[in-house]
Amino acid sequence: MRSGRRMAAALVAVVWSSWALALAAAAQSYNAVFNFGDSITDTGNLCTNGRPSSITFTQPPYGETYFGTPTCRCCDGRVIPDFLSSKFGLPFLPPSKSTTADFKKGANMAITGATAMDAPFFRSLGLSDKIWNNGPISFQLQWFQQISSAVCGNDCKSYLGNSLFVFGEFGGNDYNAMLFGNYNADQASTYTPQIVSTIANGVEKLIAMGATDIVVPGVLPIGCFPIYLTIYGTSNSGDYDSLGCLKKFNDLSTNHNNQLQTQISSLQAKYKSARIMYADFYSAVYDMVKNPGSYGFSTVFQTCCGAGGGKYNYQNSARCGMSGASACSNPAAHLSWDGIHLTEAAYKQITDGWLNGPYCRPAILHS
Repeated sequence: MRSGRRMAAALVAVVWSSWALALAAAAQSYNAVFNFGDSITDTGNLCTNGRPSSITFTQPPYGETYFGTPTCRCCDGRVIPDFLSSKFGLPFLPPSKSTTADFKKGANMAITGATAMDAPFFRSLGLSDKIWNNGPISFQLQWFQQISSAVCGNDCKSYLGNSLFVFGEFGGNDYNAMLFGNYNADQASTYTPQIVSTIANGVEKLIAMGATDIVVPGVLPIGCFPIYLTIYGTSNSGDYDSLGCLKKFNDLSTNHNNQLQTQISSLQAKYKSARIMYADFYSAVYDMVKNPGSYGFSTVFQTCCGAGGGKYNYQNSARCGMSGASACSNPAAHLSWDGIHLTEAAYKQITDGWLNGPYCRPAILHS
């Protein structure tokens, strides 16, 4: 009899705790989501004055999975800010450069090609020609300031204090500029402290404006991406890890992420009232490469949209959206959409890992 009561009590406790968790998730709401970053999360900032046809991702089959048409997202469908907005019952984030959008429920400052560092940094390295788009952190913060004064006027502290901020990923294009400009991975990594401190300074500026909940993503395991595997592939098996990713490029990413996490820990200690979360892009994607079947992927190294066949189906002269390239029949079975960016299916999995853990510390949804 007593054991029956104990079992009943235990069952009630389980039901109660799961109900409390569900209630906490439901109760967690935000006024708005504000996103910063590059092509991983851009929702159209390059297309607010029409769609430049010279840019591949303004052409079909981009957007085919969800929108049925290109939307200036570098994806077959939705990207991370889309899934985050939907989770909190908010509309998809309009690009911050839009002249007609209402930004009360959020805005997206991310722009394809964005870097952490400003143009003079790349000029000093002789890499100006590798930076084709000027939307670094400093510019994105200015765009946000212009929007926030229109959205919340003089009462921004409380409004922004109940908004979710996603700051990044930043750094990927800084390294791309160097790597595609004949710097090797070791040389590129010597600039990581400057890149990471620029990101940390940006987070502090947001906190000064009133932001309290800020997600700061690290960079991705670029050594597993078809573009790098194709361009920098070697015949030396020692250059690859056990999964088939290029080690030196992943080491560059890991080094960046380690330094970023150290900076985030310092910011967490300095700003006790803020909730600064490290979003682990690297581990989320690397686990997909390691365990593709768990995520519904049949291939992780072969791009869905492109041309070239072979192991990676990537060639620079026939990228997705260009003549000669085509998309696979089932993007959801692929990790890589175009060799550089991931599929909607992958972004959804990553978002879930950020909302609930284990790929965000602390997780965005707190109990």
